Amino acid sequence: MTASGTSRGAPVVEVEHVTRRFGNVVALDDVSLSVPEGELLGLLGPNGAGKTTLLSLVSGLRKPDAGTVRLFGGDPRAAASRLALGTTPQETGLPPTLRVSEVVALVAGHYPDPMSTDELLTRFGITELARRQTGGLSGGQKRRLAVALALVGRPRLVLLDEPTTGLDVEARHVLWQALRDYHADGATVVLTSHYLEEIEALARRVVVVGHGRVLADGGIDDVLSLVARRRVLLTVPPAARLAVEALPDVEVVEAQPVGSRASGELASSRVDAHADDVRLTLLAADADAVVRGLVGAAIPFRGLEVRGASLEEAFLALTSDGPHDERPHDERPHEERPHEERPQDGRAPHGHPQHGTDDERAARLAPAHEGER
Repeated sequence: MTASGTSRGAPVVEVEHVTRRFGNVVALDDVSLSVPEGELLGLLGPNGAGKTTLLSLVSGLRKPDAGTVRLFGGDPRAAASRLALGTTPQETGLPPTLRVSEVVALVAGHYPDPMSTDELLTRFGITELARRQTGGLSGGQKRRLAVALALVGRPRLVLLDEPTTGLDVEARHVLWQALRDYHADGATVVLTSHYLEEIEALARRVVVVGHGRVLADGGIDDVLSLVARRRVLLTVPPAARLAVEALPDVEVVEAQPVGSRASGELASSRVDAHADDVRLTLLAADADAVVRGLVGAAIPFRGLEVRGASLEEAFLALTSDGPHDERPHDERPHEERPHEERPQDGRAPHGHPQHGTDDERAARLAPAHEGER
């Protein structure tokens, strides 16, 4: 399989001029996106940006009001198009009386060449949970199992909606490594996340979504280049801080006391002359103009650094303009959402709690080609 973004074959996912509405709310507004085979793509956006709606269209759970969505060249609402798709939605229902190993075996049984239970649980660092009933798992353990189940059938494409929500730092890094390893094996991975660190750690390509539109699409450096502002770091005496803040077109975003002491000062109780200085982080469109302003105003400073904008700053700059619905469809409580559509094979989407026996609920964990998420 070719490297990310360089596949010679047809794209795994094609979204062309797609619009999707929920009542008066436009969740997606003329969105176009192509995902080549082998990509590791991060969808980044605030709550209500349209990320979850976009994944639901790609996985065949919903259909667009306008435009075209293709999955492996076919209609994602057709079961045949989802044969090589694995997904993990934001909320996943697990049969509470079945053991973890039983749930894995049940889902694996729907695939011709699944991972073994040992391999899957080892990848995600949850081998010790094999004999535990899923109803007794913590929220973070359930989340790791849900993501693992998306990979059990060795899908060519994995869609992960907020995969590490509820995980502690250690568990998050274990999951990240599992996804890196699976991508390295040749799979295509698309994930949404609120964690900017997660996108930076995993994604080869970043798509920033806001107000239902694609605001940026490229590598992290490409996204950062769209933001003209630069970060200027410098250390000044406390009395000079107000003068720095008064410079034109400058925003002080962080101020940290230096608090350093000279070597040997504990013995002499002699305080370092710079101990009260403040380390400032500024945002400015023109870093050279900031330096000229500092010199022109005779502001004493040291330790000057000029850096590009961070991903967080780029994200905020790209998504801050325009109206924003405070309670979009993606983030509403389930009971307030419009009636869920079903794929063409008629089954309920994977991960939505339903009534029935444990076996019936477990059957809803079946892979994408059985109509599940």
